Amino acid sequence: MNSVAVFCGANPGNEPWFAEAATELGKTLAQRKIRVLFGGGSVGLMGILADAVLAHGGLITGVITDQLHELELGHTGVPDMIVVESMAERRTLLIKGTDGVITMPGGYGSMDEHFEALTLAQLHQYRKPVGLLNVRGYYDPMLGMLDQMVRFGFLRKQNRKLCIDAPTVPELLDKMVAYEYQAVGKWV
Repeated sequence: MNSVAVFCGANPGNEPWFAEAATELGKTLAQRKIRVLFGGGSVGLMGILADAVLAHGGLITGVITDQLHELELGHTGVPDMIVVESMAERRTLLIKGTDGVITMPGGYGSMDEHFEALTLAQLHQYRKPVGLLNVRGYYDPMLGMLDQMVRFGFLRKQNRKLCIDAPTVPELLDKMVAYEYQAVGKWV
């Protein structure tokens, strides 16, 4: 993998292990020389991730909307910052041309980005790994919901495998490196 998009919260969460995971992910990606594309923010897990990438000499590109940039939420230490008009344009640029997507704990925005990547994978428009860093079981309820979608016939079992997850950075990156795209030809 040469580059990954990382989606994560604009808040740090209320437990220290979220920040620790963001720091570990940023450090590991920098050490592995994997370029990081992220939401461009200086706050929350986004800022912690970017700080870790920069502290370890990694390459990082931010993509932020002009609205968020005007609110002075853009990370001033990131030398490669792209300012766009809309969240849709931001999502497209973050995913386009990457070798994978990692979603850390976050809120609505992170979920929006994660499910956009999964939808593109299901439609055969993104054939790279889409992973969840499931820090201390944060995403267990959502993973259960995906299994429920399969049980009730709203998601094909093979397409459920498009969403990979692991509780630690090394495990997730190993799964992403080994990933082979195998979506069902017709999802309906």
